Amino acid sequence: MGLLKETLDSIRGSDKEAVKKAWIDIDNLAKPIGSLGQLEKIIAKMAGITGKTHNKINKKDIVIMCSDNGIWNEKLSSCPKDLTVTITKNFVRGITGVCVLGDFFKSDRTVVDIGVDYDFKDPGIIDKKVAYGTKDMTKEPAMTREECIKAVEAGIQVVDDLVKKGYDMFGTGEMGVCNTATSSAVLSVLKNLPVDIAVGKGSGVTDSQFDFKKKAVQAAIDINRPDPEDAIDTMAKVGGFDIAGICGCFLGAAKNNVPIVIDGFISSVAALCAFRLNKKVGDYLFASHLSAEPATKYIMEELGLTPMLNLGMRLGEGSGCPMAFGIIESALYVMDNMASFADADVDGSVLVDIREDQ
Repeated sequence: MGLLKETLDSIRGSDKEAVKKAWIDIDNLAKPIGSLGQLEKIIAKMAGITGKTHNKINKKDIVIMCSDNGIWNEKLSSCPKDLTVTITKNFVRGITGVCVLGDFFKSDRTVVDIGVDYDFKDPGIIDKKVAYGTKDMTKEPAMTREECIKAVEAGIQVVDDLVKKGYDMFGTGEMGVCNTATSSAVLSVLKNLPVDIAVGKGSGVTDSQFDFKKKAVQAAIDINRPDPEDAIDTMAKVGGFDIAGICGCFLGAAKNNVPIVIDGFISSVAALCAFRLNKKVGDYLFASHLSAEPATKYIMEELGLTPMLNLGMRLGEGSGCPMAFGIIESALYVMDNMASFADADVDGSVLVDIREDQ
């Protein structure tokens, strides 16, 4: 609990003066005011994170939290349980979706075993195992409160270590069969959403499996009665180690004043948990894409984020993050290289600001 409390207490939030200065420079670029839309907001938000008007990303990393979920025993998924082990190994091999996209956008990845029901021998997988998977949450709490905090702190530790190695932008990924069920349960509790809205089809299920999945999520909530005002209690009772670990990554990034990108549904739920623990975390978050899981929009609304992309993606793994990295870096490049009104011999005084949110 010491590291978690220390982290929550140390998050300072956005540097408002740096944001103001960034907007002055943005509005002095040779273009109609606000014409670069979300790119301008990215530039300003980055200024708030670093305290500098001009920024450049040096090293990027996607942290992938891998864990098994006890609710798999209820046969909610069409995927075999050992798929978690296989894909975790494939992350190290560099052959999955997030690996290929990460390579294209020149991003590194950190693979973490935070709760897989297997003993890995690969040095490319960081061992932060809390337990060999969670319990079946339809029968008992997925984990103890102490285990949940240990998983959150593992995420903080991973980011702390990577920041010391020079990484200054992060993405969040995961692997764990049935983790859309756990994420849906956490979301249903925290947002007081009916399971019919909170639960989606995840990696793909039949109509009958989908109906059973919703009933199982509701049963888990009814049996464990998580506290919607306590994100730790909610994650512990109906969540997963991967969700808790990613939550820790968001907290760690905010603690270290570095930007961090949300991937899809599971990552979004983890971001919501981090935000509930400390609202200032929102100042460090970027949303990569709007997941095909329908309930993701409710999270984005609370976080006040607009996903950069809407591609119908639902792979997970952190696969949306590399593309978001590219967009963020392009925005920063604009700030450094686009001409000002004076440089371009343009009279900016005649332009009208039609923005409603700036």
